[in-house]
Amino acid sequence: MKKPQARRLAGLYALVILMVALWSANFIIGKLALREIPPLLLAGLRAALAAVLILPVYFWEGRFKPNRWTRADVPGLLALGLLGVALNQFFFVMGLSRTTVAHAAIILGMGPLMVLVIAGITGLEPFTPRRAAGMAMALGGVAILKIFERHTAGPRPTWLGDTFMFLAGLTFALFTVFGKRVSTRHTSVTVNTFAYISAAVALSPLVLWQGRGFAFSQVSAGAWMALFYMALFPSVLCYLIFYYALARIPASRVSAFSYLQPLLATVLGVVILHEPVTAALVAGGTAIFFGVWLSERG
Repeated sequence: MKKPQARRLAGLYALVILMVALWSANFIIGKLALREIPPLLLAGLRAALAAVLILPVYFWEGRFKPNRWTRADVPGLLALGLLGVALNQFFFVMGLSRTTVAHAAIILGMGPLMVLVIAGITGLEPFTPRRAAGMAMALGGVAILKIFERHTAGPRPTWLGDTFMFLAGLTFALFTVFGKRVSTRHTSVTVNTFAYISAAVALSPLVLWQGRGFAFSQVSAGAWMALFYMALFPSVLCYLIFYYALARIPASRVSAFSYLQPLLATVLGVVILHEPVTAALVAGGTAIFFGVWLSERG
């Protein structure tokens, strides 16, 4: 491999690692924001701010690649936004407020498995014995995580929080599967711009309801910075990195880095938020990790 090509490849992998790190830190940043901002208000504000931040990217892209969408495309694009952003962000914030970073990251790490299940049900991809075994292993990991988890000192996961987080992963998996055909006709920036705008509009009643009487002036600068981080980096920047890398690196290599996210987020939760590490967490997380890995190679 020539040196210029090697440097470009190294730069791409560096961007992917940065993406995973920013996504992993989002769990911690979200926890910090939730200390001062109610979950429903946080979800609505994040969607609105992300919509504002992605609009310049949309118009900048339009200077080089004209956006080709018609009125007939708008309902489908907006519906995808309601599914993949509005509901996803609602469930994510509600789940994060009721469970630990480790549980949240591990459950969301099942996203590729959810995509395979939905694709199999809709006939887009076949079920294979290896995929079935991987799914069974991952479900076994969830059972270990929930049945044998014991409460220790520190933040406590709840069934409701973990369920919300599962629904966050499920809505994004549905967005991934059903948005594939749309993405063949429109750029990823176009799809996401419509998605964030529709989510901002859909969640605006929550902002008005929760914001009425809320003491915004009492929110610290750190909490506002956390909100800005959640809107800019995981919602806009990381997505752009993901698709930029996907166009230049095989999808299997890009997805391989996603396995670092649950581990990194868990470590950050232990170090920064002092979350406990239990035997059930290690055993269940390991089973889920290998189950997803096995299914993806089915």
